[in-house]
Amino acid sequence: MGSEKFPAPVADLCDANASLILTGELRILEPVFQPYGQCRSFSGRVVTMRVLEHNAGLRALLETPGEGRVLVLDGGGSKQCALIGGTLAEVARGSGWAGAVVNGCVRDVDDVNGCAIGVRALASNPRKPGKSGATEMHVDVDVGGAVVRDGEWLYADSDGIIVCDREIYG
Repeated sequence: MGSEKFPAPVADLCDANASLILTGELRILEPVFQPYGQCRSFSGRVVTMRVLEHNAGLRALLETPGEGRVLVLDGGGSKQCALIGGTLAEVARGSGWAGAVVNGCVRDVDDVNGCAIGVRALASNPRKPGKSGATEMHVDVDVGGAVVRDGEWLYADSDGIIVCDREIYG
């Protein structure tokens, strides 16, 4: 499910699924992420990846068929360098990814903003990332004060970002 099939505004999804918030099945990420890219609303099944100040393996992942999924890239909240730039945003878009939430920085902001994809990140930083380091795939990550698990559903719009263990509707 990409932005063209966004189920409902995030606020409406929260209202309609309030009981899931109480049980912790629906989690609201802290409002610390800045919007980038042309798609202000995006949603899809989550793929998680954890790195620290490098993006080894990221291009290979984004070159796989995205099928409307959303990458949750946990960079540990580091703002020392960018993890995604314009080239990788375009690769993701071309492969059919709906978007990315980056617990870290982006760069090439004008290029990312010109790309028909949704991106949320903590900030921008012009420094490129390292190209080697430990990469963990399909692991639970702590992003925006919430645990996000591979295979969950993420919904993002101008009101915020939520994740749920199942697909939800307003």
